[in-house]
Amino acid sequence: MSKNSHEPDKAAGHVSGQANKPMSRPAHALTHKQVAEELQADILSGLSTDEAKRRLDEYGRNELGEDEGVQPIKIIIAQVANAMTMVLILAMVVSFAIKSWIEGGVVAAVILLNVVVGFFQEYSAEKTMDSLRSLSSPTATVIRGSEAIVVPSGEIVPGDLVEVKMGDTIPADIRIIEAKNFETDEALLTGESLPVRKRETDVFDDITGPGDRLNVAYSSSSVTKGRAKGIVFATGTYTEIGAIASALNKKDSKVRPVKRKPNGKAGPHRYLEAYTLTLGDAIGRFLGVNVGTPLQRKLSKLAMLLFGIAIACAIIVLGANKFNNQKEIIIYAVATGLSMIPASLIVVLTITMAAGTKRMVERNVIVRNLKSLEALGAVTDICSDKTGTLTQGKMVARGAWIPHVGTYTVEISSEPLNPTKGDILFTSSMPHQINYHAQQSEKVLEGAADNSKGTITAPQQLLSNNTVALENFLSVASLANLATVFEKEDGWHARGDPTEIAIQVFASRFGKNRLDVMSGDSPEWIEIAEFPFDSDVKRMSVIMKHATTGEHFAFTKGAVERVIGVCTRYCNADSADSEVPMTDEFRQTILTNMETFAGLGLRVLALASRKLDKSVEPSEDTDRGLVESDLTFRGLIGLYDPPRPESAAAVRECHQAGIAVHMLTGDHPETAKAIAIEVNILPKNMDRVSADVAAAMVMTASQFDALSDDEIDRLPVLPLVIARCAPTTKVRMIDALHRRGKFCAMTGDGVNDSPSLKRADVGIAMGQAGSDVAKDASDIVLTDDNFASIVAAIEEGRRIFDNIQKFVLHVLAENIAQACTLLIGLAFKDESGLSVFPLAPVEIVWIIMITSGLPDMGLGFERAVPDIMRRPPQSLKTGIFTAEFLIDMVVYGLWVAVLCLASFVLRVYAWGNGELGVGCNESFGESCETVFKARATTFACLTWFALFLAWELIDSRRSFFAMTPGSKIFTQWFHDVWRNQFLFWAIVGGFVTLFPVVYIPVINEKVFKHTGISWEWGIVFINAALFFAGVELWKWGKRVYFRRQAKKNLGTTSWKDMDIEDRVFGEYMTSGGTSSDEDVEAGNTNRLAAQGTVVGNNGRD
Repeated sequence: MSKNSHEPDKAAGHVSGQANKPMSRPAHALTHKQVAEELQADILSGLSTDEAKRRLDEYGRNELGEDEGVQPIKIIIAQVANAMTMVLILAMVVSFAIKSWIEGGVVAAVILLNVVVGFFQEYSAEKTMDSLRSLSSPTATVIRGSEAIVVPSGEIVPGDLVEVKMGDTIPADIRIIEAKNFETDEALLTGESLPVRKRETDVFDDITGPGDRLNVAYSSSSVTKGRAKGIVFATGTYTEIGAIASALNKKDSKVRPVKRKPNGKAGPHRYLEAYTLTLGDAIGRFLGVNVGTPLQRKLSKLAMLLFGIAIACAIIVLGANKFNNQKEIIIYAVATGLSMIPASLIVVLTITMAAGTKRMVERNVIVRNLKSLEALGAVTDICSDKTGTLTQGKMVARGAWIPHVGTYTVEISSEPLNPTKGDILFTSSMPHQINYHAQQSEKVLEGAADNSKGTITAPQQLLSNNTVALENFLSVASLANLATVFEKEDGWHARGDPTEIAIQVFASRFGKNRLDVMSGDSPEWIEIAEFPFDSDVKRMSVIMKHATTGEHFAFTKGAVERVIGVCTRYCNADSADSEVPMTDEFRQTILTNMETFAGLGLRVLALASRKLDKSVEPSEDTDRGLVESDLTFRGLIGLYDPPRPESAAAVRECHQAGIAVHMLTGDHPETAKAIAIEVNILPKNMDRVSADVAAAMVMTASQFDALSDDEIDRLPVLPLVIARCAPTTKVRMIDALHRRGKFCAMTGDGVNDSPSLKRADVGIAMGQAGSDVAKDASDIVLTDDNFASIVAAIEEGRRIFDNIQKFVLHVLAENIAQACTLLIGLAFKDESGLSVFPLAPVEIVWIIMITSGLPDMGLGFERAVPDIMRRPPQSLKTGIFTAEFLIDMVVYGLWVAVLCLASFVLRVYAWGNGELGVGCNESFGESCETVFKARATTFACLTWFALFLAWELIDSRRSFFAMTPGSKIFTQWFHDVWRNQFLFWAIVGGFVTLFPVVYIPVINEKVFKHTGISWEWGIVFINAALFFAGVELWKWGKRVYFRRQAKKNLGTTSWKDMDIEDRVFGEYMTSGGTSSDEDVEAGNTNRLAAQGTVVGNNGRD
């Protein structure tokens, strides 16, 4: 293990921006010469080889540490150390203690099966994502002893002089000492989608945030432009990324703190209180009642409850037999106790979830632990990053405006780098005159009229119509641009800054690709000089020589305000001699059009150019101010990061499922708002939302962070969009959702998302663009980085949630039936006054583990019901244990118990001599034939009921004979049962295995304590018919009840038939654009009534 893996505690007090050994001030607050002096570094020759080795020993390797990996011992302990397994172990010990070897052996086999299957399934799941790979670049170029050498990034030390260039990954946190046109992509750390320009001469305040430290380059960020040199001041866990990784690796103390007085002292009772609470926590963790997901905690508490009930039942059995300590009485007590323990529950739950992970892989989702599967079914809110998750993570030119020519709108395609994809719409109107939000009834055909964005026109036609103005505009777009866009056999590719790539693609649509006009034997343009983008002037320019005329031109692009400030002319017509002086009125027109584009979420740049006078000597040394003056304004271009084509549909499906989607992004508020509206996160008709709600729906991080927790809790709605979001803002958002009782998922790809991924109930990381730290903090990883895959994951989670509810109901209903049968069976006493059990212990375990085990698994493999994504999430408070579930459990359990007891009574008293024999609980004798046949009849009935109940529970309300809506009764049922072939053959197997255990000699009498039957099958068949009749009657009653409830709450309108936007945002919207408190209250009432009905009715009639 590397030295750094032992250093999280040392880094705990580390200050952001400081070195491994703190300097007088953070690196960004010092000049690069001061940093070099404090780190004893040489900015010319770098460290010597010996000094670098010494520092490597002192500071440790430049790594984030090592993961513990999969630990089989812990997995085995977890399989044994849980409440249900401990109950089974207790039953086994009691059985062996009284020398009941058969019963003890059977229980031991059950325990072994649970542990072995659970271990292999959990081990397989743990191995799926067992990799915390280093975020550092594999190698780095450093200056050591005046020579540039390449070393593994793990060997970088504080004080090293590092060289980086375009395409490199920064190996550690460095203070820049020299930068040439240097920009880095810090999206993984800060969430900012655009590259950040770095300046070596700037010095900032100590408290400056990471995103604003323009003289520092961060570990794991990539260089998108230029080159630089820098001094390493922080490595490993002391880097900004390392600090986040260290925070994620911290484990909370399991020891309760001692409550102290203000003076720091505490009385003895406070120590006792802390020790007692700590012990209670440890016991709770061991029993699983205070760890895991809500369902797991509930099942652990259920196990404890059933354990208590089992003990009570055993005491009742002993009490009914006057606490006689005979072996058969104790076995009866053990049998009654086992009847209340769902022994197959653990293995079925584990296998069902493990199978769910395999299904998830087919849907591009990797589940890192089994817990998150059932948690997905309860997700109420998704907090999603924008860049690369909802969007493609690539800039694209969406609109352009050329004065007195018109506006160009590019329709988005799924290939943003392909200039041949996507239509261009043209209109002679200016952007602020266009109604961009107008709904078009159908796609506009080429040449067809369109009163919003214009008509679809081919690029060649546009060039022929507007030759001069468009040519001048495209020349600036193509040549004032360092990006390259090119086509290869496998498609279109690009290199360079995302903004410049987008502009280059736009120029390439018209055949003006930079490579085409500047390469070849006779290029049209030759580059003379480049003036890179400068954050002070916010412009970049090039000087180009026209190869044919020999004339020199200056081409400039940049921030709109800065470009029009140096423009003195513009064109008022599409001709070479149409230039007129710039006026304040026209500058305002430009700004108005810019704001229109910005309102669409576009980043707007201005383009300008001029022909240089012969008095100007064009070269790299030409005064930039001279070049960037007296320009002619050519137009505006608007760029944006397009949403994934499937994002809007995925968000809409989330809304259909009652899930709110929140966008937490580092982008500009207007950009974030526009994208949110486009992907359906915000309502299309924001003007209908009341002012206070609209203000809460869209906030910046500074606005949100300025609020106290109480103020956040008083907001009418938590923000659906938070712009300029910081990592702490995301964590506060998760906490705010938790305070409102929400169960939230967080999606993200950057390191800055990792704390919130870990804090969220379900953390969902991106597999392709995501950082390893984010993946390690997550529960689920999307292999295709597609937001739509989250919908598939939630659907799968809900399916598993439903299926868990089905097989848990199946198991518990059987437990109630068996326990009631045995407890009521205490009344059956033999000649010696001891109770005779209607079901033997091995019969009970056989039905729980063998007869019901495979059908339970089959229920776990059931497909999702058709309307599973058209109902709200399950309640977190109730989980699977809804009121309907609990009532069904009691009704089915009692009905089965009544029928089983009836079969035993009929065989013993109606068609028998009523003789219960002597010692019939232990062995077969002449006087026990009636009891053994009655027990076999009861066992056969219970076996059939357990199998038929599995089929009935496929749908909790629809009839077994008409489970598919609109199907023909009595004919569709066979297709429905055959659809799940695992369940079908499991039930068939249950029928088949019944006969050997009833008829094979020795096994039937010695092990199962029953004997073969003949005419008694008539009782079994009649009871089976009564079983179906009773269950179908109960389901019919439920359908009538829920139909009446739906009609009472909703009238003739069904919640799932409402318009999606009205369903999601209806409580905040009014027809007039403003709303009163009464309107909002009424909306809340209606929405809650609707959702309450759906929760109760599960979307079924």
